[in-house]
Amino acid sequence: MTIRRTPLYSSHLAAGAKMVNFAGWEMPIHYGSQIEEHLAVRHDAGVFDVSHMGVVDLRGEQSKDFLRFLLANDVQKLEKSGSALYTCMLDEQGGIIDDLIVYYQTGQWFRLIVNAGTREKDLAWINTQAAKYTVDVIEQHNLAILAIQGPNARKKIQSALPAELAEKVAQLDRFCSITHGNWLIAQTGYTGEDGFEVVLPADQASNFWDQLLAADIAPIGLGARDTLRLEAGLNLYGTDMDETVTPYESGLAWTVAMKDPGRNFIGRAALELQRQTGIPNKMVGLVLKGKGVLRGHQTIFAASGDAIGVVTSGTFSPTLQCSIGMARISSAFDGDCKIEIRKKQIPADIIKYPFVRDGDSTFTKPGEK
Repeated sequence: MTIRRTPLYSSHLAAGAKMVNFAGWEMPIHYGSQIEEHLAVRHDAGVFDVSHMGVVDLRGEQSKDFLRFLLANDVQKLEKSGSALYTCMLDEQGGIIDDLIVYYQTGQWFRLIVNAGTREKDLAWINTQAAKYTVDVIEQHNLAILAIQGPNARKKIQSALPAELAEKVAQLDRFCSITHGNWLIAQTGYTGEDGFEVVLPADQASNFWDQLLAADIAPIGLGARDTLRLEAGLNLYGTDMDETVTPYESGLAWTVAMKDPGRNFIGRAALELQRQTGIPNKMVGLVLKGKGVLRGHQTIFAASGDAIGVVTSGTFSPTLQCSIGMARISSAFDGDCKIEIRKKQIPADIIKYPFVRDGDSTFTKPGEK
């Protein structure tokens, strides 16, 4: 398989990045210290290269009708140009093909941002489903995406933008975006912090990256991106969800729009049946009470000794200084649990995530009053 590179490959090397293969792309895992990068985003501002993600434009008179059929959330909610929506794209069984963000641009134009590891199957699925609609499916190959995140991101990004654009960006509300020529700047992100995602022409990405670094915004690798999103309680496709589970089993019921009985989106019948017969599993947060680190695929046990679920993703939290994880467990379970780590069962608290909001813990850590 050919390894792909983003337009910022040389910039990453110049910044001292350690590069790894991620979903077929050579990407920076860190620039020296994953923990320092994590804390930079929590306390200041950092920039991520996420140009490996896919950008797909839908244009045509039936674009909205098509998306109302394709997606579990309802783009009818997007009344204002520039507004955005997080959603899952499901198969007929209600399994999650991908999670994505859709931006309403203008008139008959919508833009989707899809995951890097699923972009090929996403495009195949979208094109198949679009055959019955008057809509053009256009993958954009000449764009880059930068994410600027952190409590100081809003202030610092302005110095890297033209004055008239900086003023507009400063006023952006969450899940809103503006366009400026071939640029799209959205108040979205994957860290639980304030910040922006900027879609721009690939040949302008390196210069903008340099301007962001000159504004004292730290380069951040994929390692810190993962610990940040986990602290924020944000699912990772292929880890916390995939085609074997529904949004109801993945903590994503809020992304399913059922209010319009006439909107027969793909997977709706399967979701309605699951609600009627009972949702077998639920997503919860875990905080380890003993020594060890939570990792994906670890088994979760009830006090009785029965296995009741599995850790989907886990890490040692740099912000909280304890081990946290997301897990899928039996919906019927309510009680104390233990996690099997290296053949030992270690107690853990089951909590409601996110673990961190606005840089602070949302719960009492083990050992604290």
